[in-house]
Amino acid sequence: MAQSVKKLLIANRGEIALRVVRTAKEMGIKTVAVYAEQDRDGRYVDMADEAYLLSGDTYKDTYLNEDLLIDILHRTGADAVHPGYGFLSEVPSFAQKVEAAGAVWVGPHHTALVDLGDKITARRVALRAKVPPVPGLSEPVEDMRTLLDFAHTHGYPIMMKRTDGGGGHGITVVHDDEELRRFYTNHDALQGGDLKEYFIEKFIDKARHVETQSGRDSHGNFTVYSTRDCSLQRRNQKLVEEAPAPFLPQEITDTLVEYSRRLFTTVDYVGLGTCEFMVTPNGKVYFLEVNPRLQVEHTVSEEVSGLDLVREQLVIASGGMLTPAPEPRGHSFELRITSEDPAKNLTPGAGTLERIQWPAGPGVRIDTGVEQGDTISPKFDSMMGKVIVTAQDRAAAVARVRRVLDELVIEGVPTPIPLFKEIFRNDDFTAEHGHPFAVSTKWLERTYLNREPDSARAGQPASLAGAGAGTAGAASGAAEAEKDRTETFVIEMNDRRVKLTVPLDIVENITGSARARGAKRPTQPLRGAGLHNVAAAGQSANDGAKSGVIASPMQAVVTRINVSEGQQVAKGDLLVVLESMKMENYVYAPAAGEVTKIFVGPADGVEAGDTLVTLDVTKKEATK
Repeated sequence: MAQSVKKLLIANRGEIALRVVRTAKEMGIKTVAVYAEQDRDGRYVDMADEAYLLSGDTYKDTYLNEDLLIDILHRTGADAVHPGYGFLSEVPSFAQKVEAAGAVWVGPHHTALVDLGDKITARRVALRAKVPPVPGLSEPVEDMRTLLDFAHTHGYPIMMKRTDGGGGHGITVVHDDEELRRFYTNHDALQGGDLKEYFIEKFIDKARHVETQSGRDSHGNFTVYSTRDCSLQRRNQKLVEEAPAPFLPQEITDTLVEYSRRLFTTVDYVGLGTCEFMVTPNGKVYFLEVNPRLQVEHTVSEEVSGLDLVREQLVIASGGMLTPAPEPRGHSFELRITSEDPAKNLTPGAGTLERIQWPAGPGVRIDTGVEQGDTISPKFDSMMGKVIVTAQDRAAAVARVRRVLDELVIEGVPTPIPLFKEIFRNDDFTAEHGHPFAVSTKWLERTYLNREPDSARAGQPASLAGAGAGTAGAASGAAEAEKDRTETFVIEMNDRRVKLTVPLDIVENITGSARARGAKRPTQPLRGAGLHNVAAAGQSANDGAKSGVIASPMQAVVTRINVSEGQQVAKGDLLVVLESMKMENYVYAPAAGEVTKIFVGPADGVEAGDTLVTLDVTKKEATK
């Protein structure tokens, strides 16, 4: 039954909350914001018509507190809830509570969330819709024989994926029988039998991640607002997106649209969502998943379609008819501006935004929820904003991105800006002289992050080694990056303004000497210095190899323990998986030895420097 939205509760924070507030204001809809104490001064809080504090210091107490949000829904008299993305946007129980309260849920019905929320059930939906998923088993893992039969039939590498995984979480790449047996043993015997939470898929290398921004209304109308390419990823999470997806033959685009229509129709999907696929160089299209919400990268689809997709969501949720998508116009890139350090394998960082200079000019859009002086907290997502650049075609958009990156300045926290500058001058990515399928989902990691770590055999993508403290490969890579880093100053010589670039070690020697003479210590890291040195809180990889004490490199939550006490491990074996700012980080054995004690468990919070595991490195019987 159609219900016009008059007052909207936004169950989210940051730039997406601000994004929704702006569209609601244009539509004459009153808005209610919610905020944790860390977000008290957020711009979205100021712009909303009403705002309510979510007391607490964790996700569970604040933005994931379903009952508290429903209480605010009742207290404010809001008649609709927009969940944004992340947090509760894909949680059926919350959608059902909103529906039960008589309010409009701005998203698909909770039954569609159930069908699509679990990766195994989503595979089953795809099969019913006659949309081919990546080759795999649409049932949870039961025994070792099943795993080996699949691996020997389809060939290595394969992926073990958690059924409840999202954003690249819970993915383990397995390269041979030995790794598969180790995975089975760890998860079946050592983790309390959590093996049934995994299923198996063929690992498809050198494929592109292509998706459709789709919409369907309650009248059965369906449209694809645009295709997108999201192949530029780290740790299976997107960093740069573009629309429309380039270099696709028309028959592949037609297949993507038809597959998306079938998926939405099969679950009676009403609302906006994204159908994600892998496209191989030989033209095969495989289903990955449906994200039943607005995506971070919806901006590029808006730019090439000329439509406001939040408005589309609100119209559809109110029972109205969607706007058929026009032919895409121009080309658009989105760059996610995160507090991640490219010199440290894009490890998340935190700090105060001492200076922000956003770019401007034709074809430039900035979506952000932060301002100069804000503190980036390790408790929440590392994304500070998005820079969206649009031009008449892809080549012009690439050139515009280069100009924009020269204007963009952020100081106080590490960012991927230097990495973006390299990417947008790389022929593989720009395809100015390269092959249009040169960039696959692992290209960024293989090209710019740790390339050949000792832990490649430990069951993770090779480039991910070194994200944790205890990784010898990361230590050497970080040392190399440290040696090559520079600091640029603007000076005047004979009244002429010039830039002086100095090796960072010289700058640090000078500032160190100045501090020794009593000079004031800088209140922020030098630009490009990135994260604080984790060795100050824990130990370097070499120290870990000598002492056997493996410490957390950052404030994080433990998501997985991959070993047990008394187990023999080889150098490079995966020990612990941490999650910080929605990003998985891997901690590996810096040397062979025996696990003597495990100090943490799944869901434990740890600070930088906290001991995770100790090894007896004198017992080196373990071999590869």
